[in-house]
Amino acid sequence: MTKERKARSKADASPQVAGAKEPRTERGRRTLRLILAAAAQEFGERGYHDAAIARIAQHADVAIGSFYTYFDSKEAVFRALVDTMSAELRLAMTAVIVAAPDRLAGERAVIAAFIEFSRKNKALSRIIAEAAFVSEDAYRRHYDRLAKSYAASLTKAFGRGEMSDGDMVVRAWAIIGMNIFLGLRFGVWDESADPAQIADAGIALISEGLRPR
Repeated sequence: MTKERKARSKADASPQVAGAKEPRTERGRRTLRLILAAAAQEFGERGYHDAAIARIAQHADVAIGSFYTYFDSKEAVFRALVDTMSAELRLAMTAVIVAAPDRLAGERAVIAAFIEFSRKNKALSRIIAEAAFVSEDAYRRHYDRLAKSYAASLTKAFGRGEMSDGDMVVRAWAIIGMNIFLGLRFGVWDESADPAQIADAGIALISEGLRPR
């Protein structure tokens, strides 16, 4: 494992959850994970405004008092959930890129992997979209962290001779935008397409562009 991957894994996989009261025991950390998973289900199914703390506690099989041991409000658990899901996404996509033989192969693999990730985590799209209105700072933090991490990894790939020079920040935002909407269209809205075929079309655009040849 490279130093880059170790550092990012450590940062993204930290048991501390932003916005939560940090548990001191393994049992407490397990309860916190259950609450966050239940919150993802509740917010994903009902949306923020119709979601209820009582149902989150019920889904997590904990008392309402246990919920308030970790979070002060519905907004607090929502914000924590956005940060947690964001970290999980970054960690998952980083692992895909690191496992690839080169950067372009990694970009292709990320497209397919993000479509699969979106199919398995359909609540993610709704929760992140709602964050723009419920908790704009958490929404912006999600994309800013994702783009900053992506731009840094693109810069490293350029240093290894795996891609051309260019504005890595613009490239990062462009690639992330493409992946987000491919995940929405072919992961959340419709699962009939083969992720590998979508990845082939996506990587052709990234590597070759639109210029006629």
